[in-house]
Amino acid sequence: MAVALGFLHGAFLAWHAFALSQNLLVTGSALSHGAHTYGGRWKYLTFINQVLQTIFFGVCVLADLAPHFISSKNRLCSSLVSLRDFVFSVLAFPVGVFVVTSFWSIYSYDRELVYPEVLDKIIPQWLNHAMHTYVLPLLLIELAACSHQYPGKKKGLLALGLFCSAYISWVLWVRRASGIWVYPILEKLDVVGMSLFFAVSIIVMVPFYQLGESLTRLRWGTKKPTKKKKAR
Repeated sequence: MAVALGFLHGAFLAWHAFALSQNLLVTGSALSHGAHTYGGRWKYLTFINQVLQTIFFGVCVLADLAPHFISSKNRLCSSLVSLRDFVFSVLAFPVGVFVVTSFWSIYSYDRELVYPEVLDKIIPQWLNHAMHTYVLPLLLIELAACSHQYPGKKKGLLALGLFCSAYISWVLWVRRASGIWVYPILEKLDVVGMSLFFAVSIIVMVPFYQLGESLTRLRWGTKKPTKKKKAR
Protein backbone atom coordinates (compact mmCIF):
# COMPACT_ATOMS: atom_id res chain seq x y z
CA MET A 1 0.00 0.00 0.00
CA ALA A 2 2.78 2.42 0.95
CA VAL A 3 4.66 1.65 -2.27
CA ALA A 4 1.55 2.15 -4.40
CA LEU A 5 0.84 5.44 -2.64
CA GLY A 6 4.41 6.53 -3.27
CA PHE A 7 4.09 5.81 -6.99
CA LEU A 8 0.76 7.67 -7.06
CA HIS A 9 2.27 10.74 -5.43
CA GLY A 10 5.27 10.56 -7.75
CA ALA A 11 3.00 10.43 -10.81
CA PHE A 12 0.88 13.36 -9.59
CA LEU A 13 4.00 15.39 -8.82
CA ALA A 14 5.41 14.67 -12.29
CA TRP A 15 2.12 15.71 -13.92
CA HIS A 16 1.82 18.99 -12.05
CA ALA A 17 5.50 19.81 -12.57
CA PHE A 18 5.14 19.14 -16.31
CA ALA A 19 1.96 21.24 -16.61
CA LEU A 20 3.58 24.04 -14.63
CA SER A 21 6.67 24.02 -16.86
CA GLN A 22 4.48 24.13 -19.98
CA ASN A 23 2.57 27.07 -18.51
CA LEU A 24 5.85 28.93 -18.04
CA LEU A 25 6.78 28.26 -21.67
CA VAL A 26 3.59 29.80 -23.06
CA THR A 27 4.33 33.08 -24.85
CA GLY A 28 2.50 35.34 -27.24
CA SER A 29 1.74 38.98 -27.95
CA ALA A 30 -1.84 38.45 -26.84
CA LEU A 31 -0.53 37.88 -23.32
CA SER A 32 1.10 41.31 -23.21
CA HIS A 33 -1.79 42.41 -20.98
CA GLY A 34 -1.48 39.35 -18.79
CA ALA A 35 1.53 37.19 -17.98
CA HIS A 36 3.99 39.78 -19.30
CA THR A 37 2.62 42.70 -17.30
CA TYR A 38 3.11 43.75 -13.67
CA GLY A 39 3.16 40.74 -11.35
CA GLY A 40 3.56 38.28 -14.20
CA ARG A 41 1.82 34.95 -13.79
CA TRP A 42 1.94 35.34 -10.01
CA LYS A 43 -1.11 37.60 -10.07
CA TYR A 44 -3.31 34.74 -11.27
CA LEU A 45 -4.80 32.39 -8.68
CA THR A 46 -4.71 29.60 -11.28
CA PHE A 47 -0.93 29.84 -11.50
CA ILE A 48 -0.53 30.13 -7.73
CA ASN A 49 -2.69 27.03 -7.40
CA GLN A 50 -0.51 25.18 -9.92
CA VAL A 51 2.55 25.99 -7.84
CA LEU A 52 0.68 25.05 -4.66
CA GLN A 53 -0.40 21.65 -6.04
CA THR A 54 3.15 20.95 -7.24
CA ILE A 55 4.59 21.83 -3.83
CA PHE A 56 1.96 19.75 -2.07
CA PHE A 57 2.69 16.58 -4.02
CA GLY A 58 6.39 17.29 -3.62
CA VAL A 59 5.88 17.23 0.15
CA CYS A 60 3.86 14.00 -0.26
CA VAL A 61 6.78 12.36 -2.07
CA LEU A 62 9.22 13.49 0.62
CA ALA A 63 6.89 12.16 3.34
CA ASP A 64 6.69 8.82 1.50
CA LEU A 65 10.45 8.53 0.99
CA ALA A 66 11.67 9.73 4.41
CA PRO A 67 10.83 6.50 6.34
CA HIS A 68 12.97 4.51 3.88
CA PHE A 69 16.08 6.50 4.79
CA ILE A 70 15.56 7.43 8.43
CA SER A 71 13.60 6.00 11.32
CA SER A 72 9.85 6.51 11.03
CA LYS A 73 9.98 7.77 14.63
CA ASN A 74 12.34 10.56 13.61
CA ARG A 75 10.91 14.05 14.09
CA LEU A 76 11.54 14.87 10.41
CA CYS A 77 9.17 12.09 9.30
CA SER A 78 6.36 13.25 11.57
CA SER A 79 6.98 16.88 10.55
CA LEU A 80 6.68 16.03 6.86
CA VAL A 81 3.43 14.13 7.45
CA SER A 82 2.04 17.03 9.50
CA LEU A 83 3.06 19.50 6.79
CA ARG A 84 1.51 17.29 4.11
CA ASP A 85 -1.79 17.08 5.99
CA PHE A 86 -1.87 20.80 6.78
CA VAL A 87 -1.17 21.90 3.20
CA PHE A 88 -3.78 19.50 1.82
CA SER A 89 -6.56 20.40 4.25
CA VAL A 90 -6.02 24.17 4.51
CA LEU A 91 -4.78 25.09 1.02
CA ALA A 92 -4.48 22.42 -1.67
CA PHE A 93 -8.03 21.05 -1.43
CA PRO A 94 -10.15 24.19 -0.82
CA VAL A 95 -8.13 26.42 -3.16
CA GLY A 96 -8.01 23.72 -5.84
CA VAL A 97 -11.78 23.17 -5.67
CA PHE A 98 -12.36 26.93 -5.73
CA VAL A 99 -10.22 27.41 -8.84
CA VAL A 100 -12.08 24.68 -10.75
CA THR A 101 -15.62 25.62 -9.71
CA SER A 102 -15.22 29.41 -9.97
CA PHE A 103 -13.44 29.24 -13.34
CA TRP A 104 -16.00 26.99 -15.04
CA SER A 105 -18.96 28.79 -13.43
CA ILE A 106 -17.84 32.16 -14.80
CA TYR A 107 -16.67 30.59 -18.07
CA SER A 108 -20.11 29.05 -18.70
CA TYR A 109 -21.75 32.43 -18.07
CA ASP A 110 -19.36 34.55 -20.14
CA ARG A 111 -15.88 33.26 -20.89
CA GLU A 112 -14.61 36.74 -21.78
CA LEU A 113 -14.88 37.65 -18.09
CA VAL A 114 -12.26 35.10 -17.07
CA TYR A 115 -10.64 33.42 -20.10
CA PRO A 116 -10.90 35.49 -23.33
CA GLU A 117 -11.26 33.50 -26.54
CA VAL A 118 -7.96 34.87 -27.86
CA LEU A 119 -6.17 32.65 -25.33
CA ASP A 120 -7.34 29.55 -27.22
CA LYS A 121 -4.75 30.39 -29.89
CA ILE A 122 -1.97 30.58 -27.30
CA ILE A 123 -2.75 28.08 -24.56
CA PRO A 124 -3.31 24.46 -25.68
CA GLN A 125 -6.66 22.98 -24.70
CA TRP A 126 -5.01 20.24 -22.64
CA LEU A 127 -3.10 22.86 -20.64
CA ASN A 128 -6.28 24.80 -19.97
CA HIS A 129 -7.82 21.62 -18.54
CA ALA A 130 -4.62 20.86 -16.61
CA MET A 131 -4.97 24.25 -14.91
CA HIS A 132 -8.74 24.38 -14.49
CA THR A 133 -10.17 20.84 -14.62
CA TYR A 134 -7.84 17.96 -13.78
CA VAL A 135 -6.89 19.54 -10.46
CA LEU A 136 -10.18 18.38 -8.91
CA PRO A 137 -10.11 14.65 -9.80
CA LEU A 138 -6.48 14.39 -8.69
CA LEU A 139 -7.37 15.92 -5.32
CA LEU A 140 -10.30 13.53 -4.92
CA ILE A 141 -8.06 10.57 -5.74
CA GLU A 142 -5.55 11.85 -3.18
CA LEU A 143 -8.29 12.17 -0.58
CA ALA A 144 -9.44 8.60 -1.24
CA ALA A 145 -5.93 7.12 -1.33
CA CYS A 146 -4.28 8.87 1.62
CA SER A 147 -5.61 9.74 5.06
CA HIS A 148 -5.07 13.34 6.15
CA GLN A 149 -5.36 14.68 9.67
CA TYR A 150 -7.24 17.98 9.70
CA PRO A 151 -6.21 20.74 12.14
CA GLY A 152 -8.67 22.33 14.54
CA LYS A 153 -11.48 24.10 12.70
CA LYS A 154 -10.54 27.58 13.95
CA LYS A 155 -6.87 27.12 13.11
CA GLY A 156 -7.62 25.71 9.66
CA LEU A 157 -10.13 28.38 8.68
CA LEU A 158 -7.92 31.15 10.06
CA ALA A 159 -5.00 29.99 7.92
CA LEU A 160 -7.25 29.72 4.85
CA GLY A 161 -8.71 33.16 5.56
CA LEU A 162 -5.24 34.68 5.79
CA PHE A 163 -4.35 33.15 2.43
CA CYS A 164 -7.51 34.55 0.81
CA SER A 165 -6.97 37.98 2.35
CA ALA A 166 -3.35 38.02 1.20
CA TYR A 167 -4.34 37.18 -2.38
CA ILE A 168 -7.11 39.80 -2.50
CA SER A 169 -4.65 42.37 -1.13
CA TRP A 170 -2.23 41.34 -3.88
CA VAL A 171 -4.92 41.79 -6.56
CA LEU A 172 -5.74 45.27 -5.23
CA TRP A 173 -2.05 46.18 -5.08
CA VAL A 174 -1.58 45.11 -8.72
CA ARG A 175 -4.44 47.43 -9.64
CA ARG A 176 -2.94 50.31 -7.65
CA ALA A 177 0.60 49.79 -8.95
CA SER A 178 -0.14 49.09 -12.60
CA GLY A 179 -3.68 50.31 -13.25
CA ILE A 180 -4.83 46.88 -14.49
CA TRP A 181 -7.24 44.38 -13.06
CA VAL A 182 -6.08 40.78 -12.85
CA TYR A 183 -9.39 39.47 -14.19
CA PRO A 184 -11.67 41.10 -16.80
CA ILE A 185 -14.71 40.50 -14.58
CA LEU A 186 -13.38 43.01 -12.03
CA GLU A 187 -13.51 45.76 -14.66
CA LYS A 188 -17.28 45.28 -14.90
CA LEU A 189 -17.96 45.77 -11.19
CA ASP A 190 -18.43 48.93 -9.16
CA VAL A 191 -17.11 49.28 -5.62
CA VAL A 192 -20.13 47.59 -4.04
CA GLY A 193 -20.15 44.78 -6.60
CA MET A 194 -16.44 44.22 -6.16
CA SER A 195 -16.75 44.13 -2.38
CA LEU A 196 -19.51 41.53 -2.66
CA PHE A 197 -17.47 39.54 -5.18
CA PHE A 198 -14.46 39.37 -2.87
CA ALA A 199 -16.62 38.66 0.19
CA VAL A 200 -18.44 35.79 -1.52
CA SER A 201 -15.12 34.43 -2.81
CA ILE A 202 -13.83 34.20 0.76
CA ILE A 203 -17.07 32.89 2.27
CA VAL A 204 -17.41 30.13 -0.32
CA MET A 205 -14.03 28.79 0.78
CA VAL A 206 -15.61 27.69 4.07
CA PRO A 207 -17.91 25.02 2.56
CA PHE A 208 -15.02 23.89 0.32
CA TYR A 209 -12.88 23.43 3.43
CA GLN A 210 -15.75 21.65 5.17
CA LEU A 211 -16.28 19.45 2.11
CA GLY A 212 -12.72 18.19 2.29
CA GLU A 213 -12.99 17.51 6.01
CA SER A 214 -16.35 15.74 5.65
CA LEU A 215 -15.18 13.57 2.75
CA THR A 216 -12.06 12.68 4.73
CA ARG A 217 -14.17 11.57 7.70
CA LEU A 218 -16.50 9.65 5.40
CA ARG A 219 -13.59 7.83 3.76
CA TRP A 220 -11.30 7.32 6.76
CA GLY A 221 -13.54 7.68 9.76
CA THR A 222 -11.39 10.49 11.09
CA LYS A 223 -12.68 11.83 14.37
CA LYS A 224 -12.33 15.28 15.79
CA PRO A 225 -9.69 15.49 18.49
CA THR A 226 -11.31 15.34 21.93
CA LYS A 227 -10.20 17.40 24.86
CA LYS A 228 -8.83 15.40 27.76
CA LYS A 229 -10.69 15.88 30.99
CA LYS A 230 -8.63 17.17 33.83
CA ALA A 231 -8.16 14.72 36.68
CA ARG A 232 -9.84 15.82 39.86
